[in-house]
Amino acid sequence: MGKSAMIKVQVVNKEGTIIAEAAGTREVNLPVSRTYEEGDRVVFLVDETPAFYVFQADDALGEALVYVTGEVSYEIPFGEKKVCYSPKIFSGESHLITARKAREWEYESYRNLAVNVMDQHGDTNCYPHATANVETRGESVFAARNAIDGVTSNHSHGYWPYGSWGINRNPQATMRVDFGREVTTDRIEIYTRADFPHDAWWTKATVRFSDDTTMVCDLVKTDEGQEFTFPPKKVRWVQLEELIKADDPSPFPALSQLKVYGK
Repeated sequence: MGKSAMIKVQVVNKEGTIIAEAAGTREVNLPVSRTYEEGDRVVFLVDETPAFYVFQADDALGEALVYVTGEVSYEIPFGEKKVCYSPKIFSGESHLITARKAREWEYESYRNLAVNVMDQHGDTNCYPHATANVETRGESVFAARNAIDGVTSNHSHGYWPYGSWGINRNPQATMRVDFGREVTTDRIEIYTRADFPHDAWWTKATVRFSDDTTMVCDLVKTDEGQEFTFPPKKVRWVQLEELIKADDPSPFPALSQLKVYGK
């Protein structure tokens, strides 16, 4: 047996000063007594990468089972960037940040491989990670990350819990979920936003896989998840594209959640 890998968690302010820190070999708890300030971030440092970890940047955000390829720096959201989250996150002056190595039976189980409550813009070193070629007006409530945050509430739009991926009426809109490594998947579930009559919906969506195969999904007007299965395939990412809007007066179709099941 080699030496145990080190896990370190820090809260760092905008000047780069470490405000709080804890470290361990298997599991780390970092209670923080501080009212967070703009520019603060939570940093997860791990010796062993790439590997699976369970990170919790805030107790109100919840745990994320993630595939980590390097240092993970999580920017604490303020103002407009915060309204796509529960108002409880990072609020007050008492917080708990946690980190641990994921157990093999956790990451090897059949599950939604796309969910990541702590996904953010940029090069995150933390997967799954959502990106898109357009996000309505650049607003946080319409960012691609909302479609992999695990929240399927879709009867409205805007502030949490109704964040969605908004396409700014762009028929060429695409959204990709990158897993950071090869996964095996055989099922996806699509939740379109259902704030009718404000919203329209898509009648068709094409799923492109990293092996350059595609699958056309026929969609209907509903608030429920629409499930599509296919023979198991090994992929590094999936992408939604060629989104065909229904013949409806509303110009606003949107995606509330994309689930990708597999191992």
